[in-house]
Amino acid sequence: MPTRSSLWQVDPMRMRKVKWAVEYLPQSKVLVADPAENKGKWKELLQTDTLHVELGCGKGKYSLDMAVMNEQDGFVAVEKNESAAGIAARKMDEDGRDKKLRLIMGDADRIGEWFAPGEVDIIHLNFSDPWPKKRYAKRRLSAPSFLEQYKTVLSSQGKIIMKTDNAPLFEFSVPQFLSHGFSLEEMSVDFRREEHPEDAITEYEEKFIEQGKPIYRAVFEKEKA
Repeated sequence: MPTRSSLWQVDPMRMRKVKWAVEYLPQSKVLVADPAENKGKWKELLQTDTLHVELGCGKGKYSLDMAVMNEQDGFVAVEKNESAAGIAARKMDEDGRDKKLRLIMGDADRIGEWFAPGEVDIIHLNFSDPWPKKRYAKRRLSAPSFLEQYKTVLSSQGKIIMKTDNAPLFEFSVPQFLSHGFSLEEMSVDFRREEHPEDAITEYEEKFIEQGKPIYRAVFEKEKA
């Protein structure tokens, strides 16, 4: 078993199978084995009035930190890579701070199976895979098939907060949101030029900040029907 100091040095987008992480998942306290069973019941489960969902949580730092910073809010982190999910699960389980946090291992395209219409208040898209080739554009988490599901599960004043270092993905995503039932509330092409203590920094973001790369961020609000 690796030491605590070396646990989180794996890139979930490029990682090979991490045996200990995969083996840890079944014993995790934070992992929800059958998330569909909680559909419509997440706020009751987490005892919260505000529900956040992070799609593609990687090793879990963002949702963990945000759940600690916003102790009255509930957070559900979603990660499809089994090894990354195992790393996130152990990190979340071993953190001794109070938090309302759960983890789902699965693909974001199943979000409509896990959450009831209007159940989610905020969706976080942090440094999602850009799928740069055009033939894979439908796999981007800002593609129309995903946006339609987001609209369904989001509450009447629900929001999507997106952060990325990838300019082409950002340029693709903004018009997608605006043409599929969302309005633009905030936008920055260099979000970290100022301090934002209210927003946790992801593992990827730490690397990009160190490299001096700009962070693109936008907040989209669901338009009223």
